Amino acid sequence: MANEEHLILLRKGVAVWNDWRQHDDGTNPNLSYAVLAEMNLREICLSNADLQEVAFNAADFCMANLSKANLRRANLQEAILYTANLEAADLREANLVGADLREANLQGADLQKTILNAASLSMANLQRANLREANLREANLSHANLSHSDCCLVNFRNANLSHVDFTASKLYTANFSQAMLYGANLSFADLREVTFSQANLREAELREANLSMSVFCLANLIGATLYKAILTRSNFSMANLCMANFSHADLSRSVLIGANLIGANLYKANLNAAILSEADLRETTLRETDLAEANLSKANLQMANLAGANLSGADLTGANLTQADLRQANLWGANLEGACLDGAALPEGMIYD
Repeated sequence: MANEEHLILLRKGVAVWNDWRQHDDGTNPNLSYAVLAEMNLREICLSNADLQEVAFNAADFCMANLSKANLRRANLQEAILYTANLEAADLREANLVGADLREANLQGADLQKTILNAASLSMANLQRANLREANLREANLSHANLSHSDCCLVNFRNANLSHVDFTASKLYTANFSQAMLYGANLSFADLREVTFSQANLREAELREANLSMSVFCLANLIGATLYKAILTRSNFSMANLCMANFSHADLSRSVLIGANLIGANLYKANLNAAILSEADLRETTLRETDLAEANLSKANLQMANLAGANLSGADLTGANLTQADLRQANLWGANLEGACLDGAALPEGMIYD
């Protein structure tokens, strides 16, 4: 429970409180379980304080120092924490619904199972923070730094994550459905079994990320970079992958049914046993679809549009090209051993019979 002397000091105002903290011999304040809703606590020093389960809803903590504070299960709903210092704070299971955390310092903070629905975290520093199982549905994290953070099992549904830095973060099984990830940096991140259904990943950086068994159905990845990404068994059905860079990526056994791959770079990509039926791989006015030296062995390209595609040196052994459109495609040096070309339109325009 809260220390009564500490509560009396706090109610005398921030200036008195901060003066006491400055001249005190190192006592850690205890305000646990107190009801301090809607208080003006601007610039207050609550570092190392015990604030467990305190009711701080709608309180003003603008520019406050809450570093290493214990805020576990605290109620901070709609609290103002703009530019507050929460470095290494314990916020596990806290309620921060609708809170203003713009430009806040949450580096190394523990936010496991924290509720941050509709919270504003734009430009916040969450580097190396623990957000495991947190709920950030409809939150605004634009331009925030979450590099090297633990975001496993986090709910980012409908969140604004444009230009967020997720470099080398752990995002295993996170939910990004319908999220805005325009220009986000997810390089080297662990994104296994993540859901990106209907997410906007336009121009996102996913270089060397592990995206095995992830779901991108109806997602927008126009101009995204997936160089050397691991995409085994991932699902890109009906996704827009126009101009995306899959160079050297591993797409083996992935599903790309009806995907738009116009102008995509698949140079030396591994598409072994991938399903590309009805995918659109046509050339564009900017550059032609690059499948040079790609591994498409045993891939399903039934009814795929490969008109004008560059398949020079590609491995198409055992591929299913039934009714595929290969008109004006470059098949120089391609290996078509055992491939099924029934009803396919060949480069010269003839239908294979």
